[in-house]
Amino acid sequence: MAAEIHSRPQSRRPVLLSKVEGHQDAVSAALLIPKEDGVITAGEDRTIRVWLKRDSGQYWPSIYHTMASPCSAMAYHHDSRRIFVGQDNGAIMEFHISEDFNKMNFVKTYPAHQNRVSAITFCLASEWLISTGHDKCISWMCTRSGSMLGRHYFTSWASCLQYDHETQHAFVGDYSGQITLLKLEQNTCSVITTFKGHEGSITSLWWDPVQQLLFSGASDHSIIMWDIGGRKGRTLLLQGHRDKVQAICYIQLTRQLVSCSADGGIAVWNMDISREEAPRWLESDSCQKCEQPFFWNIKQMWDTKTMGLRQHHCRKCGQAVCGKCSSKRSSYPIMGFEFQVRVCDSCFESIKDEDRTSLATFHEGKHNISHMSMDISRGLMVTCGSDRIVKIWDMTPVVGCSLATGFSSR
Repeated sequence: MAAEIHSRPQSRRPVLLSKVEGHQDAVSAALLIPKEDGVITAGEDRTIRVWLKRDSGQYWPSIYHTMASPCSAMAYHHDSRRIFVGQDNGAIMEFHISEDFNKMNFVKTYPAHQNRVSAITFCLASEWLISTGHDKCISWMCTRSGSMLGRHYFTSWASCLQYDHETQHAFVGDYSGQITLLKLEQNTCSVITTFKGHEGSITSLWWDPVQQLLFSGASDHSIIMWDIGGRKGRTLLLQGHRDKVQAICYIQLTRQLVSCSADGGIAVWNMDISREEAPRWLESDSCQKCEQPFFWNIKQMWDTKTMGLRQHHCRKCGQAVCGKCSSKRSSYPIMGFEFQVRVCDSCFESIKDEDRTSLATFHEGKHNISHMSMDISRGLMVTCGSDRIVKIWDMTPVVGCSLATGFSSR
């Protein structure tokens, strides 16, 4: 099946290789098994399943395990064949998968949270299991002893997690729209800083330790790139999705960002260019173009005997403007605006046609996407969501064929 697809002329869009169906409820997480034609899935139907591709080209479950509570998050460490499954009841269960992926043995249960587990990561070097949950905390536990090492609480549900294994820094996104950077120690932790920029809950995070870039997706439909190691405080805004951004993956080799949204949108962003930072919105009591007062500016309204106007902001220059002085709309991809946004009339005149050339490609996944995972070495992606369907994609037409080094055409 895959061999046929790769022999066709490239269409510059993701190619759907397989659909895996069988879950009775939403699929919370799906992970591709490295170097194997297989997928591990965890679902709200309380099952963990390992699907292997048969000679027929179909995926069949070689492992089917039922849990005590709905599965909400999953992490898999391929070299040690260890799988960690977070549940709705707050517990995380560890299993060991056999070499042939036909058997899964229970190892231990970790009482990590008091509520739904939202994200898990495993660090082999320290034997730490790090997780976030809807009990508003991050916890880190010792996988040797199964004991709790530490917890840190936030003011909102902790929704997503990224961890830098070398420096022991953890990034935690929460439902208030804030991202917290923590330094984890053996039995304690310290808050380094917080990042605020989203207007909705943080739904996904991706940390690239090579370039020291943090990407965050949120329910406000936007993505922000935070340059942690470079220019201090530099942020790039990416707006091209029409629904909440559910998953992101940065491909360091090709400088591309892949993002998926709840409505099935799949975007591939070109980050290998010099992008402009979106301006901060300026505040003013009157339009910074025509000087007409805004509706709360009672004194100027009285003095000039004029009605106050609504305040808007130009997305290109950030100035506070009235509707008459910002009557135009334009895309401006260099600043991350892939669809038309409000700009003031003078900025509209300054934007050339070539400035409107898209710096991302947009594709239709044709199903609800709540989770996505990539095998970057093979250019493969797996998506899953509330429609109970798991889709496996060949992403090499849009992220570069050189990545497809180990793909099996079986």
